[in-house]
Amino acid sequence: MTQISVERKHALGREAARAKAESLVHKLSSEYDLKATWNGDRVDVERSGAKGSVQINDDSIRVELKLGMMLSMMSGTIKSEIERALDKALA
Repeated sequence: MTQISVERKHALGREAARAKAESLVHKLSSEYDLKATWNGDRVDVERSGAKGSVQINDDSIRVELKLGMMLSMMSGTIKSEIERALDKALA
């Protein structure tokens, strides 16, 4: 399994960051067939070949994702997409 970790700092506060994360997770869930389960300020995401979480903190958002064998070949592209989506959502 390949592990991807991406963290972005923000100055939005927890509530505003959570609202942006909810919007992003909803969009990604429909685009990539993700199952998302919220647990407080963390959302666990899962789909065939990938499992992870998004943690919303007061000053940062951290994405942890484990990729199975097939998706691990695309880990660079997937990490870049996560970084781009987070940067756009937090702008």
